[in-house]
Amino acid sequence: MFTDKVVVITGGSEGIGKALVDGFLAMGAKVATCGRNFDKLYQLQQLHANEPLMIHTADVSKEVDCKNFIEKIIQTFGTIDILINNAGISMRSLFVDVDLSTIKRVMDINFGGVVNTTKYALPYILKNKGSIVAVSSIAGYRGLPGRAGYSASKFALNGFMEALRTELLDTGVNVVWVCPGFTASNIRNAALDKNGNPQGESPLEEKKLMPADVCAAHIIKAIRKRKRTLVLTANGKQTVFLNKFFPALTDRIVKMFFYKNGELVK
Repeated sequence: MFTDKVVVITGGSEGIGKALVDGFLAMGAKVATCGRNFDKLYQLQQLHANEPLMIHTADVSKEVDCKNFIEKIIQTFGTIDILINNAGISMRSLFVDVDLSTIKRVMDINFGGVVNTTKYALPYILKNKGSIVAVSSIAGYRGLPGRAGYSASKFALNGFMEALRTELLDTGVNVVWVCPGFTASNIRNAALDKNGNPQGESPLEEKKLMPADVCAAHIIKAIRKRKRTLVLTANGKQTVFLNKFFPALTDRIVKMFFYKNGELVK
């Protein structure tokens, strides 16, 4: 199904993004990906030296970077069939302590980055009746303590994708957002602290989380089936359900999960 399709993946140098790059190339697709770290992108390119992979250094929070990225894809492959907005960043700080510039940075990447890239890719996806995908989070359904800015960015992302889907309802374009739940990746190590610096460690037991390649396989399947939304992990599905029908109870459950002895631990 994906043979010779042009698939664009933001944030493809590691984690879920890298697993998506690997997966689509294995299925015969032509893949373009971007990231902020050239060295990581170059290493990825070397792993797929004889395959149709295009890399580009870009910060998705910057509109001009996204515009240049899309223009380079068109110069290289001629079109776009699937756009996967995967690039994102997390944060971990109580709102009372956080510097507001940290929240702005998270919003600019997680929400603004999707808007920027989608805007410039949309004409080609419309022509091909392709797919627009966003990697969201359970935090886009349920606000999480210590992650106010992250939750806000994912709520905004979900709202944007839902509005876009409605606008494109009769065009043949499929719009889907996926919520992986806790997945083993570098996103928590790179998560911003209250001052906007990488926290450098994960508060979760990474070995117990869903592997990135398993998550990517679910996402690829959802794209193939042109699904509407995808919520992964039993905890994720349970959280969405409880928050919809028992919000007050969910407040308590979520607080118990993230706090211990009155202190934020996750």
